[in-house]
Amino acid sequence: MPQTVAFTKGQGTGNDFVIIPDPDGALALSDAQVAALCDRRFGIGADGTLRVVRSAALVEGAATPDAEWFMDYRNADGSAAEMCGNGIRVFAKYLLEARLATLDDAPLLIGTRAGTKRVTRNDLGFEVDLGLFAVDDSEIVVHARGLDVPRPGVGIDVGNPHIVIALGDPAELDALDLTVQPVVTPAPPHGTNIEFVVPAAARHAQGPGLVRAGVGAIRMRVFERGVGETLSCGTGVAASALAVRHWAGAGAPDEWSVEVPGGTLGVRVVAERDGDHVLLSGPAALVYSGEVALA
Repeated sequence: MPQTVAFTKGQGTGNDFVIIPDPDGALALSDAQVAALCDRRFGIGADGTLRVVRSAALVEGAATPDAEWFMDYRNADGSAAEMCGNGIRVFAKYLLEARLATLDDAPLLIGTRAGTKRVTRNDLGFEVDLGLFAVDDSEIVVHARGLDVPRPGVGIDVGNPHIVIALGDPAELDALDLTVQPVVTPAPPHGTNIEFVVPAAARHAQGPGLVRAGVGAIRMRVFERGVGETLSCGTGVAASALAVRHWAGAGAPDEWSVEVPGGTLGVRVVAERDGDHVLLSGPAALVYSGEVALA
């Protein structure tokens, strides 16, 4: 008989996940089982799965011994990914609601394939320190359906890979057909997430310019590696803000508001002893819980 497991559905700005509690690491979900759970017609439906497992129960968790809990994030096609900015907030929300962890005076530490991440509360819900980031200025071009010619992009690594492309007209952003995966040249060896950005002010007609009251404001759409277009991508939001900040040069703000189809997220860049860190903030919600038979 098929194995039945408990699950909870969660979402952060429309980026949705099937959360599977597996504290002792007893489950070995195949790529096909993950894909079946995430199927929006024949399964629960989600952009990915979050397996809740103790770091001590995983070989991968040996790299994050300071975090009791490890976020085993898988994309909708079953492939494993290093990090998920929306997912880690939903993961934190689940830990707190299930009374598996507390978040009071000290940050909540969560293990990921991109290392241990620190989660705190803030006005938008939760804020996660994504850590150090890297900018790749090598020549990259991206062709997407709906654009007349390939456009240059910049590589941003925030624990997982991103290519960010600036568009000059909000109408171009709206006209993109992201049902088809954009083509990156040169092709990244392990794939990449792809973001397209415009200034948010250009849409809202709140005056010219990219910065409002010292806060940068942009709007973004994303094609997620292993998923397709999603309503939101937390690490993609951070990467987009970092790319525009990089292009803006000296005097660019360290605080950003990023609008995605699923809502609005905040990004901050702060100086730490080991270098500049990027922090992502936004809401997280648990939608419903149940049981499901694995394929």
